[in-house]
Amino acid sequence: MAHSQDPIDITTDLARIDLDRVHAWIARKRHWTGSMPRGVFERAVRGSLCFAALERGATIGFCRVISDRATFAYLSDMFVDPAQRGRGVGKAIMAVIMGHPELKALRLWLLVTADAQGLYARHGFCALGAPERYMERRDAEVYQRMADEG
Repeated sequence: MAHSQDPIDITTDLARIDLDRVHAWIARKRHWTGSMPRGVFERAVRGSLCFAALERGATIGFCRVISDRATFAYLSDMFVDPAQRGRGVGKAIMAVIMGHPELKALRLWLLVTADAQGLYARHGFCALGAPERYMERRDAEVYQRMADEG
């Protein structure tokens, strides 16, 4: 699926996405992914519906949607090249995600963001209605252990 927004093209075609570039972006965000190893990233991509913004074939933005495509989705790894920010790239990616036919009638969407609440609020996201009901299990050292064992 592709959506043209001249000159930015949003695609879900993994063959068109520069996954090396995306992984390099994500791996630099230690607070975000804990330096995700390439093999873990590749498994994550294969298990997700990925959206990328392309300009003249170059990947300038990316987002992964983790979903059963029936009831639930989690938005992850949204990133726009810093040199391309302020041009509506994130907005374009979100518009295509929210209009994707396999994601249109989901009961629940979740995401975590440190600084882009405004972007997501435009698409109906808000603070958790009952945060006391949500739980997490976090292993911040998993990638380091993988590296030590590997």
